[in-house]
Amino acid sequence: MAELSQTNAPIYEALRKFRRMRVVPFDVPGHKRGRGNMELTEFLGEDCMNVDVNSMKPLDNLCHPVSVIKDAEMLAAEAFGAANAFFMVGGTTSAVQSMIMYACKEGDKIIMPRNVHRSAINAMILTGAVPVYVNPDVNHQLGIALGMSVSQVEQAIRDNPDAKAIMINNPTYYGICSDLQRITDLAHEHGMLVLVDEAHGTHFYFGENFPITAMAAGADCASVSMHKSGGSLTQSSFLLMGKNINADYMRQVINLTQTTSASYLLLSSLDISRKRLALGGREIFAQTVEMAEYARSEINEIGGYYAYSRELINGDSIYDFDVSKLSIYTLPIGLAGIEVYDLLRDEYDIQIEFGDIGNVLAYISVGDRKRDIERLISALAEIKRRFGKSSAHMLTQEYISPVVTETPRKAFYAPKRSLPLEEAAGHVCSEFVMCYPPGIPILAPGELITPEIIEYIRYAKEKGCQMTGTEDIKIERLNVLDI
Repeated sequence: MAELSQTNAPIYEALRKFRRMRVVPFDVPGHKRGRGNMELTEFLGEDCMNVDVNSMKPLDNLCHPVSVIKDAEMLAAEAFGAANAFFMVGGTTSAVQSMIMYACKEGDKIIMPRNVHRSAINAMILTGAVPVYVNPDVNHQLGIALGMSVSQVEQAIRDNPDAKAIMINNPTYYGICSDLQRITDLAHEHGMLVLVDEAHGTHFYFGENFPITAMAAGADCASVSMHKSGGSLTQSSFLLMGKNINADYMRQVINLTQTTSASYLLLSSLDISRKRLALGGREIFAQTVEMAEYARSEINEIGGYYAYSRELINGDSIYDFDVSKLSIYTLPIGLAGIEVYDLLRDEYDIQIEFGDIGNVLAYISVGDRKRDIERLISALAEIKRRFGKSSAHMLTQEYISPVVTETPRKAFYAPKRSLPLEEAAGHVCSEFVMCYPPGIPILAPGELITPEIIEYIRYAKEKGCQMTGTEDIKIERLNVLDI
């Protein structure tokens, strides 16, 4: 067999060969190449249904890859500069949880910023690991959490020398990066693993002049959402590993929770997208940044809005900034971010990534066009003209530092009772409360419910934020520890 290169896509090539064989299926899935569900086939297309197949020898098996999937993972590792890479079909949530489950057992400490995605705190519940939160600095004008400062991490290490790992966001949802290299070096000096959530950093590996990547910084593991800025199908991601990670054990960890019926639609999308970025990523992301910079300049010309960028860099808690992110502060025009988000969708048929209390994020990536950028800019200008008002009485504080009283696992499984939201202050929460996106908890299990947090929840609900995480779907009651 010829030596593989980044021009190859082994899973995709195997599926094309398999499709030509016209094999008669007496295996799952039961739709039998689409014949058994014609409405679905008409909707998704015959080509899609023909390759929605089960694991078999010619196509390998994700749980124990020995041929085409193994080859594809090798090419992915090479493309990302990793020692090993695994295809993940449970999204970056699965990758984040696998990293933590590899590093930590019950009772082990892990240092992490509190503005992590809910998947990381879910892993605390699953493993029984104990989070040591580094409360990030806050930009009080924008109301957003920043990165971890090196001094905060140093203090956390001094206070918890027995911690097994440090977790870092690279970047945050808003595009902000910590000093990944210094924190990685610091962790390794103290024998701790470095786990990096790069859900929003796929493009760092293929473009120019982006913040440093986890693998380049020498981190041990990174979870990469290929479907976000890399062009693969939703729910498909990579788990990258450095040279000191036992990849065979990591595969066992992954297989504790990952499906045994992996979708070849997701696998092939990862394979094809990796090939595309490896061959043309530099040009693709140069165009992405050009569009983002143009949009930022034009939006700031409108007045009122503030599309921020590298001018925020302070050398520590904002060590770098992802200039492909179009994060926009909206409060000066008298509208919460979520209100602008809703207006863009309802009035202008523009769907952006998310809106919170003070900001919106328009995600710009491989599939955007210049005319779409122009449409967004025009819509924002019209929204200011049509709906803008005084910013008096707007809630400005976005991130609220929590008071942690119990571990997430203990609080989640402890005896609990339900209280009306207005009566919950002073109690310890036993569930999550968050706006999704971005999925960063306002409250996590084990945290004290304060009047400030209740005010924030009420305000977010009134403004139309999509609230999730609670047993009560209306978020009118909270589960608290019954003590």
